[in-house]
Amino acid sequence: MKSGNETSSADFILLGLLSRTNVHKFSMATILLAFIAALSGNALLILVIQVDSSLHTPMYFFLRQLAFMDICQTLIIVPKMLADFLIPGNPISPAGCGAQIFLALTMGVSECLLLAVMAYDRYIAICNPLQYPILMSRNICFLLSVGVWMGASVNALIQTVFTLGFHYCGSKEIDQFFCEVPALLKLSCSDTSRYESLVFVAGIVLLLIPSSLILATYACILSRVLSMKSTKGQQKALATCSSHLTVVVMFYGAAIFMYMRPRSYHSPEQDKIVSLFYTIVPPVLNPLIYSLRNRDVLGALRKWIGKCRDFQQD
Repeated sequence: MKSGNETSSADFILLGLLSRTNVHKFSMATILLAFIAALSGNALLILVIQVDSSLHTPMYFFLRQLAFMDICQTLIIVPKMLADFLIPGNPISPAGCGAQIFLALTMGVSECLLLAVMAYDRYIAICNPLQYPILMSRNICFLLSVGVWMGASVNALIQTVFTLGFHYCGSKEIDQFFCEVPALLKLSCSDTSRYESLVFVAGIVLLLIPSSLILATYACILSRVLSMKSTKGQQKALATCSSHLTVVVMFYGAAIFMYMRPRSYHSPEQDKIVSLFYTIVPPVLNPLIYSLRNRDVLGALRKWIGKCRDFQQD
């Protein structure tokens, strides 16, 4: 029987974020505030889209799913991260690590694919508006959504099984704030070169191809917007698309930098900072980007707040 302070030799130890610096408490407070902001901001965005019938369109159907993914990503990573701040050396079992890899990859890849779908939605809405009700019907939106979740889940399952299948015979200290594939591969004493090639190919399929399609889509959108005669129409289209493009650049840029670099170019400190930009930062900023820069969402939010005030006064 193991004592309460002992851990299984198979358990991993997450070293956490900035674990060897003198800003431990400040880092913890910042992450806690980010956690609260991400959960409240995305939950409010989902609520506003749900209660306002004018937002029941394909664009906001996908935006609601993006907010749900951000909530899940936050819950998958941050609670364990905060626990490691409070209890340094807090272990995580191989099963727990595998679950975190699978869920984090599912949400991350789902967001990659969903951002591409959202770009396609904007392309049809702006460049082919007459065909929009047909090309983005409820059934097609549902099928696109299912495809996003299925593709992400299959990829995450394959990567999780391969990663946990390697032999870890040395240190069990993961120099990262969550169980991530590149950080785990550094600890393996097995030959991981073939699997790293597979991860690189997956990065091309799930990161480079979608991001290239998004850029091509927005090139077409920009060309169409600039040819519009209505200045108001140009401003509305650019406001909507610039919000989406801001998220795309931030999310894809960090993910590509993390997963498409050779292993020899990785360093723990750099990887942690880069990981923040596609795991913690997007869930915090997405609600602000899509609400503060979106007149429809702001209008719906004001309407909802007004109804709440009227209800309280009655």
